[in-house]
Amino acid sequence: MIRLQRVGRKNDPSFRVVVTEKTKSPQSGGFLEIVGSYDPRKDRVQLKNERIQHWLSHGAKASGTVHNILVNAKIVNAPKMDVLPSIKKKEAETPAEAPKAEGATEEKAAPETPKEEPKPEEQPKATPQEETTQPTPEVTAGKEKEGE
Repeated sequence: MIRLQRVGRKNDPSFRVVVTEKTKSPQSGGFLEIVGSYDPRKDRVQLKNERIQHWLSHGAKASGTVHNILVNAKIVNAPKMDVLPSIKKKEAETPAEAPKAEGATEEKAAPETPKEEPKPEEQPKATPQEETTQPTPEVTAGKEKEGE
C-alpha cells in the first residue's frame, strides 16, 4: 500500500510517501521504501515516478490522498477520488432509514410480550439506617410532652 507518513514538527505537517504492508501502520516506521514527499503548506510534491510505477505494477494500492496526488502528477490516469467524508449523504440516509426503522420496531413490538412490572417483593427494602432516622410517632409525642 502506498500511503502518507507524517513527519515534521507540531503544527508544521509534512509527509513522506511510503510503501508499506497494509497491516502495518505508517507510524511504526516499518515501511518498505520511501517513494516521495509531500508538503501541503508549500504545495511541494516530490515523487519517484519509476519506483511508484514499479510498486503499482506489483499490486500496491494507493490511499485516497496519495491516489489524488498521483493523478495530479499524471502518474496515474484515473479520475480523482472523493476522500472527504460526506455529511450530506449521511443526513440524507438518516431520515430515509428512520421511517423504515420505526416500521420495523412496530412490527417487532407486536409479537413480543409486554415487560412485566417488578413485583413488590423485588423492590428494594428500606435499609435499617433509613428506618432509624425517621422518628416514630410515639417518640415525637413523648418529646413534645417533655418539652412543655
